[in-house]
Order: sequence, then structure tokens, then C-alpha cells
Amino acid sequence: MSPQKLYRCRGLWPRVVMCWSFLIAGTSVSAQDPSIVGQWSAVQTLPIVAVHAHLLPTGKVLIYPYTDDPHLWDPATGTITSAALAGFNIFCTGHAFLADGRLFVAGGHIANNVGEAKAAIYDPFTNSWTRLPNMNAGRWYPSNTTLPNGDVLVVSGDQDTTVGVNTLPQVWQTATNSWRNLTNAQLGLNLYPAMHLAPNGKVFMSIPSEITRYLDTSGSGLWTTVAIRQYGFRSYGSSAMYDDGKILVAGGGDPPTNTAEVIDLNVASPSWRFVGSMSSPRRQFDLTLLPDGNVLATGGSSGSGFDNSTAPVFVAEIWNPATEQWTTVAGNTKYHGYHSNALLLPDGRVLTTGGDDQPNAEIFSPPYLFKGARPTISSAPAAVGYGQTFFVQTPNAASITKVTWIRLPSVTHAFDMNQRINRLNFSQASGGLNVTAPASANLCPPGHYMIFILDGNGVPSVAKIIQITAVAVTPPAAPSGLAATAISTSQINLSWVDNANNETGFKIERCLGSACTNFSQIAQPAAGVVNYSDTGLASSTSYTYRVRSYNSGGDSSYSNTATATTSAAGPAPPSAPINLTVTTMSATRIDLKWTDTSNNEAGFRIERSPDGNTFTEIATVGENATAYSNTGLTCNTFYHYRVRSFNTAGNSAFSNNAKKKTSQCR
Repeated sequence: MSPQKLYRCRGLWPRVVMCWSFLIAGTSVSAQDPSIVGQWSAVQTLPIVAVHAHLLPTGKVLIYPYTDDPHLWDPATGTITSAALAGFNIFCTGHAFLADGRLFVAGGHIANNVGEAKAAIYDPFTNSWTRLPNMNAGRWYPSNTTLPNGDVLVVSGDQDTTVGVNTLPQVWQTATNSWRNLTNAQLGLNLYPAMHLAPNGKVFMSIPSEITRYLDTSGSGLWTTVAIRQYGFRSYGSSAMYDDGKILVAGGGDPPTNTAEVIDLNVASPSWRFVGSMSSPRRQFDLTLLPDGNVLATGGSSGSGFDNSTAPVFVAEIWNPATEQWTTVAGNTKYHGYHSNALLLPDGRVLTTGGDDQPNAEIFSPPYLFKGARPTISSAPAAVGYGQTFFVQTPNAASITKVTWIRLPSVTHAFDMNQRINRLNFSQASGGLNVTAPASANLCPPGHYMIFILDGNGVPSVAKIIQITAVAVTPPAAPSGLAATAISTSQINLSWVDNANNETGFKIERCLGSACTNFSQIAQPAAGVVNYSDTGLASSTSYTYRVRSYNSGGDSSYSNTATATTSAAGPAPPSAPINLTVTTMSATRIDLKWTDTSNNEAGFRIERSPDGNTFTEIATVGENATAYSNTGLTCNTFYHYRVRSFNTAGNSAFSNNAKKKTSQCR
């Protein structure tokens, strides 16, 4: 795989545009085969320490540090810009995405162990924040979880140094913009507990406590014990739901452990069991779900103490759910420990950033990016409903063996509060795949997901971001009655009948010739538009068109095709005259002469100006003329002249400008 580079710009901080450059170049480990160990980017300096990181539905990454100073990074261009301010310190917040793609943020930082009672929503589509009603009390290090109906559960977080942790779970109700208190579920929890929506609709707490529990968020709430983990207290270990109802936890503790264990919440009596151990103990690290269903471990410390930067773990490891074993892969350069994070990007790479005193980033390209050409997704619907079968257009349908989607990540403090993966059922179809969305919101809470298609070598496509909603959006009806009419040598006008009342707009496609099939999109007019002018075409040329409507549910079928041929080209405009000279003949007359360089002019247009700036046409002369006498002028006055030829096709360019002064007055 050839190196990938994103370019870097320069600017002044804190609130101006800057860019990052990510050059995929190896560390010492990358001398090994990247198809086996993957490859890390060069270290890049950032304007902030990225303590919190979120992949937005727009494809950009929102990061923020120890203060209210959020920034946006665009993986497609490498640019980083300042984002809108929240209006309070959003450091130490909990966060998860709402069904509509907005980021819900709860709590914040007043001082260590003193939390804000505030909550807010960041809208990635408008780059704006909206303040919400306050919670019951402050929360510093809370956890957020999106529920099956799109509401958000908030648990834990310190109120202050006197009261300690906020014991009251609360649910933000999106329909009423209000809080619902789970008064029967008050419990003193550890900070930033790892919470996962389970297949039964309850929320499961996996770490750090060895006592793992369900929280039933209905009514006034209820905690129940599920199972005791095999290993003890996993402080700043990490946790990931690697399949429906199946959770992996690893690392954590002090001194940190290298052990890992799993639980299957789909069985009648779930219990924890050990699986293969990591090569190194880790604490303050991240588990990241990959498109192929494996789990990546990055960062952390293997030493005792809260955040032991003298014992960094640089090598990454990948856990395979089929073998339940870890494979050590390439290592990075910087210590990403406490206050670091890692998140999956739509192109299948993993962004790792942060850690105290680490205003930098490194990107890991997993081994699957070096195993051959990537399949591509040509198109996919913007939104689907639960249980809906939808079409994913790809030229690689025959080679696809797996389709997954992963919920957009929202990461801080060794845990991604938003990530989960679904393995989607699919079948080959003409031109692509018929893919079926999960049927239950318990398995797939509403919101935005990155959909990947993978070939037999496990190579993933670049993802498309799809929203799943409670109600499927029906694609619009196809337009009909497409007509194409040639207007000139370079313009064809189109018109069609709009048969839908729910389209977002139309997609117009064109190909060259009357029997062509290699269509490409040329325009995308808005909803309700039923005509289009295609300009800049070649003369005496046939063009064929087709149109379809679209909305967030997908594209309609195509209209009929329509063909038109542009008119034949007429005569070309003449060439410009040259060598214009002017001669003073008297106090009232100046003579002009020029060279005629054209053989197809109908005549010449003569223009005059008093100052050489504003010209006015004063005469026309016939074809082949090369002279003109301008009479009736004012004595002792400068005049500026220029000449151009013309015919039915238009005017030539102008000749050179020339000026003369009439003779003295008498």
C-alpha cells in the first residue's frame, strides 16, 4: 500500500485554521510486513491535548481538552479549525450521540472532583451548542448511554469534594426535553463506569467494579446483580461490546493486569470467563472495535501507580473473537495514557490522541489495509429503518463476505461510550448488495453508524455513514416523461414529470451518444425542480440523459432516457485587427489605419475614448476596410481609439489602443 499523506497548513492559535499532516510511515516495528503488523503514522503536534474525541455524522472529529476549547478535525483534508464554544467547561463530561446525530454532553469541570450540573447538545451540522435544563446536581466523570428509544441515561460523576459521587441516575427525555429521575436506583458508582445497552433493553455495567450489574431504566429504575467478574477491580481498564450482547474487558487495576475476560448476555445465566491475555499489562488504554469484528488495544502503562509514564506500552494488540487470543502488532512512539483516547475513522484507520502533556496524535493503519485493493461503496441510503432491507451499490458485490456497521465513537478516559458493532445479513444483487438492518433497537440504538463491506481477505471499504431510525424513510417515486431539447450549438434543455412528494432532490446523469450506457452524474437540482439546462456542450453532438429522485431513504429508479443533438456550429468570430495607428490631420480631424487579419469579417467597429478608459462606438465600416477619418473633433484635445472586427458569430478582440491630439486652436 502506498503512503497516504494529508497536507498541513500553518496558522496562529488558538482560534484560526490549521491543518495536520499524517504521513503513513513506520516506527522501528514497521520494518516488518505491514500486512501482518500494520503501520503507524508519524507523530503530529496538535494545538490541544485531546482528552475527549467524537466522530461526527459529518465525518469530522470533534476534540476538546481540559477547558472549553473544542476543535474540529477533517480526516478528508487534514484541516483543523476551532469549533463553537459550549459556554462552560466541558472537560470531564459524559457524552453519547442522539438519534439525530447531535452529541449529548452532561456534566463538566469546576475543579477536581467538583462537577457541573449542566448539560448541552452540540449540533455538528450547524456547529452550535444548545444548553439544556440542569441535572439534579453536578457530575464530574459521568457516563452517558443512548437507550433504545433515543433517550440518554446519565450515571455517576462526582458532585463535589464533600458529597462525593452523584448517586441518582437520570434519563434525558428527548421528546419532552426534560429529565426523569431513577429514584429507586440510587447507587454509589465508580467514576466513568463502562455502561453498555444490552439485548434485553437494560443497561449493563462491566467495569471497573468486579460486581457487574443491570440497570432497568423503566419507571423509577432498578439495579440487579448479573455476575462477578473473574479478575478484581479493573480501574482504568477498558471494555467493548464486540458482538450483540457479548462484552470484552481487559487490563486495568493497580498494578495493571494483562488479563481479559468476556461475558455473553444472551444466555439465561451470564457469567464471566477468562480468554487469552494481552502480551503486556495495561492501564489507561483503549479498546477500539474494528470493521472486521476484531478489537484493537492501544496505549496505556504497564507500571504501578495511577498514570505511570515511565512504563509505557507502545505496541498495539488485536483480539480475535473467533480464537479469543491477542496478536501483537506494530508499536507507536508517544505515551498515550491518562486523558488519551482512540477512535475508529471511516477509512478504517484508528486515531489515537492525548494523554497528559501529550498534545499530539498518531494514526494506526491495521494490517487489513495492506492485504490488497479495497472494495468500494458507490452509494448507500442516508437513513434506514429497523429491519429494513436496503441496497448498497458496489462494483465488488461478488467478492464481499462480510458487512458490518459500527456506531460513531465518543471516547474519553479509556472507554468509548457510544461504540458498538452489528454484523449485518446481506445477499448479492445486481450492481450491489441487499443488506438488512438490525430489527431491534436494543441491539442497535437509533443514530448514525459507519457501514463497511469486507472482502474475503478481510479488507474493508471506506465506510458510508448511515442513520437508523424508528421509522423507515421510503425512497421517492421515479420521475417520468423526461424530454431533451437542443437549444443551440452548446445547450440542451431537459424537462420531466415529478411523481414524488417526498424527494430531497433529483440526480441528473448524462452520457455521450445516442446508445451510450456509461452515465455519470452532472447535476443535483432541488426538490420540486422539473427542468434543467445543460450548457457548455460540443456542437453537432448527441447526448443521452436520465433522471432519478432521492431522499434519505435512498434513490428512486431511473426515468426514461432522452437524447438530443446540439446544433451544428456556425461561422467563427473574426480575428482582431492589428497595428492600429492614428494621425492628426487638423484641429478637427484624426485619421485611423489598421491591418486586417481576418477573411470572414462583416465589418469593423470603431470606438473612441476621451481618457483611454471609457470607450464609445462612433462608427462601423465595411469588410476589408483598413482606414477611417474621424472629423468634427475639438481642437487641441487628446482622443483614444481602438478597433475590432465582427460577423454574425460575434465580435473579435480589440486591436491595440492608439491616441493623438488634434492641432492647436486658431
